[in-house]
Amino acid sequence: MRKNYDFSTAVRNPYARRLKRQLTIRLDEATIDYFQGLSREMSLPYQTLMNMYLRDCAETGKRPHWSVPSAPKRANKPMKRTGFARRLSA
Repeated sequence: MRKNYDFSTAVRNPYARRLKRQLTIRLDEATIDYFQGLSREMSLPYQTLMNMYLRDCAETGKRPHWSVPSAPKRANKPMKRTGFARRLSA
């Protein structure tokens, strides 16, 4: 091993921008099973398939279709007057 190396003619790694970052996420079991089944069919790691799908969504601007269920409507009940409220209104 040399004491010093000359990097003046070195070339930058062209793939450095495409490096991946490790991330911990929570996924439901059905989602994992789906991608693992697909990965067996396509002979690719399931995490690679998930990344490809998410990258495609980001590139095409795909958005999830999600509607929040509305709460059931209740009739407003008249408020009960308390002794404290009666003293304030008097």
